[in-house]
Amino acid sequence: MPIISNIFSPSLPFKSGHFNTIYRPLFMKNTIVYNRTRVTTWDADFIDLDFSFVGSKSLVLLIHGLEGSSQSNYMITTSNYLNKKGFDTVCMNLRGCSGEDNLLLGTYHSGKTDDVDFVIKYLSKNYSYDEIIIVGFSLGGNLTLKYLGEFIDIPSEVKGGVAVSVPVDLTSSQAELNKLKNKIYLNEFLRTMKLKLLKKAEKFPDFKLNKELLLKASKFRHLEKQYTVPVFGFESSEDYWQKASSKPFISEIKVPTLLINALNDSFLSKECYPLKEAKNMNNFYLLTPNYGGHVGFISSFTHTANDWLEKRIAQFIEETIGIKH
Repeated sequence: MPIISNIFSPSLPFKSGHFNTIYRPLFMKNTIVYNRTRVTTWDADFIDLDFSFVGSKSLVLLIHGLEGSSQSNYMITTSNYLNKKGFDTVCMNLRGCSGEDNLLLGTYHSGKTDDVDFVIKYLSKNYSYDEIIIVGFSLGGNLTLKYLGEFIDIPSEVKGGVAVSVPVDLTSSQAELNKLKNKIYLNEFLRTMKLKLLKKAEKFPDFKLNKELLLKASKFRHLEKQYTVPVFGFESSEDYWQKASSKPFISEIKVPTLLINALNDSFLSKECYPLKEAKNMNNFYLLTPNYGGHVGFISSFTHTANDWLEKRIAQFIEETIGIKH
């Protein structure tokens, strides 16, 4: 498939990847009214799903990024835009991200696609949608790509997917995040994750958390060593990065799927632009604009015109997957 680039031309300050990355969460204020459904999982936990209905026969499942939620700006703007295009949407809040702590010690991680599979099958069984499309952002995009390539029993309603700003190779992308240029982002991720782990340690006294080491943690691997690796049964951080990465699964994807990764996304390494897969596959599309930052893609200070990302998502669903309303 053609590899498309250079089609996003923001105004001067937004050409900066850092400016674009920071602007959306700090200054883009949008609202939506969701209808929440709490679903009990197979392991006696719960997942909160936030629906936005317009009476459609097509549903778009949105999956947020690391430490995000259905209230993340990109989730709200995409839901609103797709609603206007005639699609129902549902935002999947990953475990522990819906504003209420989940019931188990385990929450989520970059490769935990069993939760995505559970939600998809729940939607397929309990709702009468003709089509379901999955749209994931950052970590949620990694889950989207991995799920589509990993599972062989995907419900027939699932017609395609879109993934945005995705670290498809976790080994190299975590190394990228450890660089000085990303220190402000890494520190913010670590801050919220540390708070959650401290609360988990209070709820689960048998969970042996070294609080002193946790508070000193300055890299993802420090948290993974204490939590992700032992709780989810990985051998090491390296084992986790390898097994959770979506890149090895892209070649197995059977439905039309788009990956949008900006070339100036400071979170992403060169390994996170799967050019080989895009060139050799008929149903995998790679869009690599020069600008956009990480889940940014804001064009200007004029907020009414800042829908480039939402338009690309809707355009792919309508024109390539072939679902129009």
